[in-house]
Amino acid sequence: MAFISSSTSSAGSAAGISPGLPKKKVSFSESQRLAKQRAYEKKAGRYKLKLSELTVFTQQLGSMLEAGLPMVSSLEALMEQTEDPVFRVIIRDVRNEVAAGNPLSAAARKYPRAFNNLFVSMVAAGEASGALAPILMKVADYFEATLALTKKVKAALTYPIAVIGLAIILVNVLLIFVIPVFAEMFEDFGESLPAPTQMLIDFSNFLKSNIVFIILAGGVAVYILKKFLSTERGRRMRDQGLMKLPIIGNLRQKISLSRFCRTYAILARSGVPILRALEIVSSASDNTYVEDATKEIGKSISQGGQVSDVLREDPYFPPMMKHMVRAGEQTGNVDGMMLKVADFYDTEVDATVSGLTSLLEPIMIVIIGIIVGGIVMAMFLPIFELSNVVGG
Repeated sequence: MAFISSSTSSAGSAAGISPGLPKKKVSFSESQRLAKQRAYEKKAGRYKLKLSELTVFTQQLGSMLEAGLPMVSSLEALMEQTEDPVFRVIIRDVRNEVAAGNPLSAAARKYPRAFNNLFVSMVAAGEASGALAPILMKVADYFEATLALTKKVKAALTYPIAVIGLAIILVNVLLIFVIPVFAEMFEDFGESLPAPTQMLIDFSNFLKSNIVFIILAGGVAVYILKKFLSTERGRRMRDQGLMKLPIIGNLRQKISLSRFCRTYAILARSGVPILRALEIVSSASDNTYVEDATKEIGKSISQGGQVSDVLREDPYFPPMMKHMVRAGEQTGNVDGMMLKVADFYDTEVDATVSGLTSLLEPIMIVIIGIIVGGIVMAMFLPIFELSNVVGG
């Protein structure tokens, strides 16, 4: 009897060869495809899905379920049309779990980096209430609002960041390549250079000699800073520092308040238990002030209190929000009031972003003009002095 190893058997099965039959040679393209598929499957467990892709997936799944398609058929359709190969593997595994009789929330929970806490909790609430399709559409609307807000902020910051980057490149080109040419020319003068010119030449020589070390040191510093900001203490110091900035702090606060109110409202309206909703609000906030507040709110509710009891004592939350939440509790419409507060702060964010963009453009132009103009003036000072001597 011939001995067949497990690896050979697996390879034969993968290539569609039955045991006992002559082995068919696997083509190079087929082996590449199998290798890629195994790589995608290995990557699926830690794959972080973009919010934009999750939004499209949620919206399409909700639309298919509303149209009467079974869950398994809907997932199969989404699996076939997605262009992301790793996400296709994730949808395939989720479909297999659902086809085996497991709920969608349990299957999605196995991929926490692809399906966030809000999605999983809302799906669980929809499965418990029998209204999964409408809840998925609410989640999709929430994701779209979050994406729109993020895009507005990024669009406002794109221009200043691009200008700063170009300014840094321009200044480094002047210091490393242009200034040394002038320095060689000034050596033939045989006279001492003006202080600004000499300082600029010394700095150029230092930068040119240590550019590799500076780049490496900068990379190490950025890595250390990112590691520190991922810790609890680092996040608190980051939030405290940003809050003290004149415009950025106010903008970040409004974004955090809008996210807090909208997340809480959508969870409350979908029937998610209040304590679980607070946990999700805390994890989605990325703000230590909001995280501390949600913990206190959870303790207050566990002891028979209300949301407004904690907000009233927390200086991070503005008076308008406190009064709106209090009014919502009195009328039994907290989620409705929260959505109104979120809409209000979204409008405030739009106005702040527009004002910030208008303010930053002239400031950046002036700063770049001062830096480049200062470098040019420092390098031409010796030439001016020489022309004065010759003229005298």
